[in-house]
Amino acid sequence: MHDGILGLIGHTPLIQLSRYLADSPLELYAKLEFYNPGGSIKDRPALNMLQDALTQGLIDADSTLIESSSGNLGVGLAQACGYLGLRFICVTDARATVMNRCILEAYGAMVDVVTEPDPVVGTFLAARLKRVQHLLDTIPNSFNCNQYTNPLNPAAHHQTIDEIMETLGGNVDYIFCATSTCGTLRGFADYIAEHGLSTQLIAVDAVGSVIFGDTPKPRLIPGHGAGVTPMHYRPGLEDAFLHVSDLDCIVGCRRLMRREAIFAGGSSGGVLYAVESMRDRLPPGSTCVIVLADRGARYLDTIYNDEWVCTHFGQVTHLWEGIPYSGNVLIPSGHE
Repeated sequence: MHDGILGLIGHTPLIQLSRYLADSPLELYAKLEFYNPGGSIKDRPALNMLQDALTQGLIDADSTLIESSSGNLGVGLAQACGYLGLRFICVTDARATVMNRCILEAYGAMVDVVTEPDPVVGTFLAARLKRVQHLLDTIPNSFNCNQYTNPLNPAAHHQTIDEIMETLGGNVDYIFCATSTCGTLRGFADYIAEHGLSTQLIAVDAVGSVIFGDTPKPRLIPGHGAGVTPMHYRPGLEDAFLHVSDLDCIVGCRRLMRREAIFAGGSSGGVLYAVESMRDRLPPGSTCVIVLADRGARYLDTIYNDEWVCTHFGQVTHLWEGIPYSGNVLIPSGHE
């Protein structure tokens, strides 16, 4: 028995994926973070940061929380604030999915949408942060958890990786995780270092994200990659990194659905595509864990929508699993 919905955050399932790489000698496991009650891994840092603010007396029952988020962290805070009776304003931008905005509003959050990138820096994130600061300056008794700099963001993921290690008896050779604020990456890396583990951490970043030096480019998958180097990141957290495209994420998600019947979100497809691309470079018998950060329902109007995919990537030749796919979406050569 749990004392309310927030008691369900954490202790998510870890399952073996026996079909995704059926002909591979790798042992592949997935940490299903969409089993958190708010639907994503971001429930963990949202609760961690909010609880600390309450404990430290930084907020009270009359406070207004204000946070910049493209979706999942905002949903996690909206859930927690809704349960605790706190007012919450989520500052997002025009790239946020309609589904995420609807979820935020359903929890009772106010959604403030920034429609244009910052004219100086050129990114939506910079514009969102300026909007957050404006609201903090004009709304009395307001507070910003600031997921981008708050150390309690990565600290929340010490529990995430501890759950993985406990389930597998510490026998983990590789962990693959997507990057954005780098809270998960930082939390995992710090835990691995503190416990003297040999586990290698593979960061999966988006093409067009600047975290690992790529040239900034437009990105369609929210919550994957970053337009500026995150404060939580420092060189060497990762043992290796890979860039995956938006299309790679779509292919990975749809393959996961067909091979394992798992309905996961956009960055999860990217992580799976990264594992598949590295499969021949990893020692046979390696134990690999992937982190599936959120659930697929939030992407029904994008990556699981044939019309949306065709609009952005064209209707070109594709084989999903070596045989023609019966749906409308056709994926370019190289993603068969």
